[in-house]
Amino acid sequence: MKPRATLSDYCANLGADRLLVQGAGGNASWKDGATLWVKASGTWLAEARRRDILVPVDLAHLRAAAAAGQLDVAPRPLGDSGLRPSIETLLHALMPQPVVLHLHAVELLAQLVRPGFAERLRALEHAGQGAAGPLPPWLALAYHKPGLPLARAVAEGLRRQPDTQIVFLQNHGVVIGATDAGAVDAILRRLLRLCATPPRQPVPITVPAPAPVAGDMDAPAPALAPPRASDGRPMAPIPDDGVQQLALDPQLFERLERDWAICPDHVVFLGAAPRRHDSSADFHAAQAACRHAPWPELLFIRAAGVYMSDGFSAAKLAQLRCYYDVLARQDEHRPLTVLDQAQLAELLDWDAEKYRLALSR
Repeated sequence: MKPRATLSDYCANLGADRLLVQGAGGNASWKDGATLWVKASGTWLAEARRRDILVPVDLAHLRAAAAAGQLDVAPRPLGDSGLRPSIETLLHALMPQPVVLHLHAVELLAQLVRPGFAERLRALEHAGQGAAGPLPPWLALAYHKPGLPLARAVAEGLRRQPDTQIVFLQNHGVVIGATDAGAVDAILRRLLRLCATPPRQPVPITVPAPAPVAGDMDAPAPALAPPRASDGRPMAPIPDDGVQQLALDPQLFERLERDWAICPDHVVFLGAAPRRHDSSADFHAAQAACRHAPWPELLFIRAAGVYMSDGFSAAKLAQLRCYYDVLARQDEHRPLTVLDQAQLAELLDWDAEKYRLALSR
């Protein structure tokens, strides 16, 4: 199989695993001489067998600009596919290996959102070497906004350590470079084993009690009805038992407020802060007090459930499930590193991410 076809097949396999890829998140590339084939912005790795998600760009142009310190260079597409190259295209060009993969893998994110992640990764590497020996050369970088700021940080890291094959990105994910897709996958699988954390036990989901029969004083109280939109239609419960844990598990519900903004894709797709309330009545009271407030797409109600309005996309649901998967792997007493207000503002006012979000709709 040709390298491009092999990479497409590998991307589709990765995209089918929600613990590795969430919606349009992550990207991959392959270098062919002076051409860089990179995933298009807003496309899904899972689609790689069904459609052409790789865009050819001028690799020589990107490398010449990077060598001159012009890291704000715009990728120059070759051909006219109508697709826009990934916002991380320069990152792929900077990595010297033929195949580069960037993922937001849950097991790695669960480590990368914790303070002191670099020291912990070194300890995990030391403890898990065994017969496999040390990991390929790696770097650990503090959080940087995707795109140009991240490319600058990676360029500086590669200047210090040119043989780097793995770049860990705080609150973001991992970049892996190798000779081919098989070698990339071998590194990825080793990292997943090294960083694996068992998720917490879920709180049982109870079936809503039936409405009591008139005059039956011993019948259980009915479950809270789903909150209703302003036109009278009920918001739908999120159809995912894991996501429902964010409202039903008291520890996870408390984390919603202090540990919401844990990674850039989560913020771009789901917003800078969650709407959480202690009851449906509390939610409706808040809406009535501010009549012009927009109706939320996503709503968390303590001990009742997680609800969505019409238009809540599959891409957003994928990000929400990733958020649960990361939080479920945390010690309830462990603080997490979250994006600050300045970092949130620059993400949410970024044209490149507005474009990607528009595609998800």
